[in-house]
Amino acid sequence: MSVRTRTIAFLVSGSGLGALFAWAFAGLPAFGDYRGPYGFLLNTVAVPERHATNVVGAVAFDYRGFDTLGEEFILFTAVTGVVMLLRQGELAADAAKLSRPSSVPGLRMFGALLVAVALLVGAWLAAFGYVTPGGGFQGGVVMASGVVLLYFATSYAVFHPFGKEDVLDPIEGVGAGGYAVIGLAAALSGLPYLTNLFGPGTSGTLVSAGSVPFLNWAAAIEVFAANLVLFSEFLHEYIVPLARGDA
Repeated sequence: MSVRTRTIAFLVSGSGLGALFAWAFAGLPAFGDYRGPYGFLLNTVAVPERHATNVVGAVAFDYRGFDTLGEEFILFTAVTGVVMLLRQGELAADAAKLSRPSSVPGLRMFGALLVAVALLVGAWLAAFGYVTPGGGFQGGVVMASGVVLLYFATSYAVFHPFGKEDVLDPIEGVGAGGYAVIGLAAALSGLPYLTNLFGPGTSGTLVSAGSVPFLNWAAAIEVFAANLVLFSEFLHEYIVPLARGDA
């Protein structure tokens, strides 16, 4: 197929897709106009039933926990596919020895401090995701960003031990599989899959919401490892070879 034919096909299909998007957006309600009763109902029943003061967390990991399981495996599959597309071949064994730290010592120190801050904030978001705004998905992303800061603040050699796939792959599997296993525990108890197995606990504390904390941490672990796998593979295949060539 020639470039001209591909361009025409893209313009035709893109115009149709753009028209559909415009039609869809034109039918959206005004900002702040909420028409459904679902949110009002959950605001009324979530805290008394589940003792989860973050209603969004109760929805994600309890009322529609099965949907969240699907989202976890969508992320797992997407990262696997992207890594396969990025991967071109094995790098030389000495690639991990590459060290190109920032030329500004103060910047390296500030970056190292940000690593600790990001990890702490990410862990807090994950731990309190069903008590205050946050959650496993958000906390996992922030914690992964903290580890990625090691590369930007120091060098690839410092980041490399934390980005090894043979370490991250099992962690990602534990996060995704752990979520499914918690659901199976309910099924083995004779209850519907992902039924909340534990008592509601005390509202506003970490000991609340039943099995939601375990599902929340499973999501955090999976998201944390998946993001690190993706970034590490990108560095392996594209950034490190260029840096070695420039050295």
